[in-house]
Amino acid sequence: MHYPLNTPLGRMGVQTLEEGPVRCVASIPVAGLLNPLTQAPTLAPLAMLVDHVGGLANHYRRGDDEWTVSSELAIELTPHALELALAAPEVPVVATAAPVGPKGTGSLSLSELTHGDQMIGTATVRSFHIHTPGHVVAWPSDSTEGTPPATLKDRMSVEVAETGGRAAVLRQLPDPVINNSIGVVHGGISAAALELVGSAALSDGTGVPWRTASLRVNYLRQFRSGDESRYEARALRTGRSSGVADAQAIGDDGAVALVARLTAYR
Repeated sequence: MHYPLNTPLGRMGVQTLEEGPVRCVASIPVAGLLNPLTQAPTLAPLAMLVDHVGGLANHYRRGDDEWTVSSELAIELTPHALELALAAPEVPVVATAAPVGPKGTGSLSLSELTHGDQMIGTATVRSFHIHTPGHVVAWPSDSTEGTPPATLKDRMSVEVAETGGRAAVLRQLPDPVINNSIGVVHGGISAAALELVGSAALSDGTGVPWRTASLRVNYLRQFRSGDESRYEARALRTGRSSGVADAQAIGDDGAVALVARLTAYR
């Protein structure tokens, strides 16, 4: 399934290849996308892919009067994931998700991430089952011509606010295209932004690249874009071969909406 460009999935180039209660499959392009804070190649868009396909697998388990919202997301990547993606930029990353265990308060799905015939990581998504909100807005169904914006910052509607040292900040610009069906920033967009600021906070000016190994995100409350909405990260540790950063999304009301921890290696 191709999504219109005026939806979060279409803007990020996500395609759903298969969906059902047993298995959901989707892909996302990562070629040529750079972290706007560091101008380095990034796999941050995989958070968008994982949130979509893992959440979709959980969504199929909902009752007739239920909706699902992400509560946790975790990604684990192999050391060669970025190199494989850069070596064959025309090949998208594919995620295959399946439900794990019985439906519960936080239903769990497990995804395998592949690039061509190579496995590059795994991911999990936990989703809350809630009563269907009364303000669910259907995404536009009209097709739009063209391709997504060329840069990752334009696809995600973010701009650099601060970089350098041990801190990094991205502003989340107001843009209805990146909102989900209940009118808040899509969870995949916000998780990807947390990866961007987390990895940027680890940059130490040596020119030796960090490779994101894991990203763990907790969704605490709804995150809305606005003049003060932003993503912030600070390095907790940068050693010779490993680094850890904490990141958070802060809404226009000043409340922390998401928190994340990123681990990277050289």
